[in-house]
Amino acid sequence: MTSEQQAAQSASAPTIFVLYGASGDLSRRLVMPSFFELARLGRLPQQWRLVGSGRGEMSHEEFRGHVRAALEEFGPQPSEGPWDDFAAHLLFAGGGFDDADPGRLPDVLAQAREELDGDARLVHYLAVPPGAFLSMTKGFECHGLVEGATVVYEKPYGTSLESFEELDAQVQRVFDESQVFRIDHFLAFEAMQDVIHARFANPWLAAVWNREHVAQVQIDIAETLDVAQRASFYDATGAFLDMIVTHLFQMAATVAMEPPADLGPGSLQAARDAALQDFRELDPDEVVLGQFEGYLDIDGVPADSRTDTLAAARLWIDNDRWRGVPFLLRSGKRMSADEQRITLVLRDVADGPYAGAGVQPATISFSLLEGGAVDVAMTVRRPGVEGGLAQGTASLPLGELDGATPAPPYAHLIEHVLTGDRSLFTGVEGLRAAWTCIERFSAQRPQVQPYAPGSWGPQAADALAEPGQWFLR
Repeated sequence: MTSEQQAAQSASAPTIFVLYGASGDLSRRLVMPSFFELARLGRLPQQWRLVGSGRGEMSHEEFRGHVRAALEEFGPQPSEGPWDDFAAHLLFAGGGFDDADPGRLPDVLAQAREELDGDARLVHYLAVPPGAFLSMTKGFECHGLVEGATVVYEKPYGTSLESFEELDAQVQRVFDESQVFRIDHFLAFEAMQDVIHARFANPWLAAVWNREHVAQVQIDIAETLDVAQRASFYDATGAFLDMIVTHLFQMAATVAMEPPADLGPGSLQAARDAALQDFRELDPDEVVLGQFEGYLDIDGVPADSRTDTLAAARLWIDNDRWRGVPFLLRSGKRMSADEQRITLVLRDVADGPYAGAGVQPATISFSLLEGGAVDVAMTVRRPGVEGGLAQGTASLPLGELDGATPAPPYAHLIEHVLTGDRSLFTGVEGLRAAWTCIERFSAQRPQVQPYAPGSWGPQAADALAEPGQWFLR
C-alpha cells in the first residue's frame, strides 16, 4: 500500500475526537470553527463524533448550543454549512479529566463507540493549559485510553528545557512517538506553507536562498492589540516564551532548512528539526525585551511586573548555507501595525555601475495575513524623461489564485492528524534543540525596556538590524 493510500485509509476511518478544554477560549475561537470548516468541505471521516470534555456540566444539547454560539461569533456561520448534521455528531462529557478521575468521559465514549458500531479510532486533542499535560497524559494510561489512540498537544510543549524533558519523558513512556502530534499552528498558515513550496518549486528562488545572496532574514509577528483579555496568562509567560522560542523559532527553521528528499509526511518535520539543531546558543546581549507603557495599568497585571510584551532577538545558524546571516526575530503587543511577515533581505549590489551607490536592497517577503501573499521588491528605472531609480513591489495575493480556497491553520492541522501527515507539526528533537538554544538567555535575561504604544518597540531593538534596518518600521 502506498503512503497516499495509507493516508486516505487513515483519513476515512471512523473517528472519535475528544476535545479537552472544549469550553475554553482556544476551542471556541479556533478549534471548533475549524472542525466545522472541514465539515463544510467534506473533509471529515464519513463516521465521526466530537466529544467535548470539560470540568463543568452540560447536556449534549447545551454543548451543541455552545458550539453554535462560537461559530456565530467567530465563523463560519452555521447557516453556511451542514449545521444540523454537524450538531448531531457533538457530545459532551463533564466532570473534567485527569489521572485521578476521568469524569463522565468513559460513559460518553461508550455511547460514541456504540453509535459508530464500536470500531473507531480515538484522537485526544489537548486544548488545555500546558500545566495540565502531565496529569492528563498519566490519565490516558490510568483509564485505558492509550492503545491505538492519537494524542495532540497544544503549544507550549514545555516552558524550559527541564520542563520539556520532564513532559516528554512521560509522553514517551505512555505513547509511542508515532501516536504523538505537537502543534505549532503558525506552521499551518497558508503563506508559511508557501515559503516551502515556492522555494523548492522555483529554481530562481532556490538559487538565492543562501548566505551568498541573503543579507538578513527577518521574521515579524506584530499586534496592535494589548493583552487585556488574557492578562493573567500573559503576565506569567511574556512575549519571548509565548512567541519567540515557539512560533518564531519554528518559522526560522522552516526558512533555514535544507531541501528534504521529498515532501512526505515525515521529511519536512525532519528537515526543520535538523535546522533547529544548527541554531547557535542565543546570546542574551542579542535579545531586547520591552514592555509597552500602560501595561501595568491593566487589570490582573501586578504593579511591579517585569513581563515582556515585546521580544526581539538576533539568531545565528551555524551551517554552510546560513553562517554569518542574522535571523532577526521580533514579536510584540501594542505595536505600530498588525503584521505577520517573513522577509529575505538580499545583499547590496557588489559590482557594476551601481556598486556602492546606496541602492535599496531587494527583498522577497511572505505575508501570513489572511490567505497570504508573496511580495518581491526591486529597484527599477522610473519611467519618464528624467528617469532615475525607484523601488517597486510586485505582490501575489495567494488567496486570489485560480481555485484558491484558503483555510484556517487549524483546519490544516486537524486534517493532517487524520492523515498522519507530520509536515506541519513540531518534532521532539527540534523542540529539544530550541529549549537548549535559550538556556543561557534564561539564566541571564536582559532588563525589560519601556516602549510607546503604537511604536515598533524600544530603540535598542532597532540596533539588532544594523548595519541594515527592519523591513517593518
